[in-house]
Amino acid sequence: MRKTYAAIVLLALGTAALAHSGVEDKHVMARMDVMKSIGDQMKIVGAMAKGQAAFDGNTANAAIGQIAQLSSQVPATFATPATDPKSEALPEIWTEWEQFEKLANDSEIAAASAVGTIATPEDLDTALRQIGVTCKACHSKYRD
Repeated sequence: MRKTYAAIVLLALGTAALAHSGVEDKHVMARMDVMKSIGDQMKIVGAMAKGQAAFDGNTANAAIGQIAQLSSQVPATFATPATDPKSEALPEIWTEWEQFEKLANDSEIAAASAVGTIATPEDLDTALRQIGVTCKACHSKYRD
């Protein structure tokens, strides 16, 4: 079960690095950079959850803390309705701004509430499950 949740979260964020090549709009690049940074932190905890890296509670809590901090930047990075051929952001973000902002804030809240609570691999699984649900809710609605 741990591996399934980690795989879902990593899949949702894993394509960000490939999308950066050739981005021309600075606003799109800024939001892609934030998402990539979130993905980088998810890779750290995802590797622990999948058993590919040794579990370390301090490292997991730090990574989840970074995810919370970076997630707090998401609404601001999408405030300008910029587009780019490389962007996966759907235009509904700006026509449904309040809902998008709520979903983005849900991710921040899920991550922030997990910071300092991860002492075991099971705690990490719980945190990833909660964060993953919020990521998926936003990506399934607002990401192409």
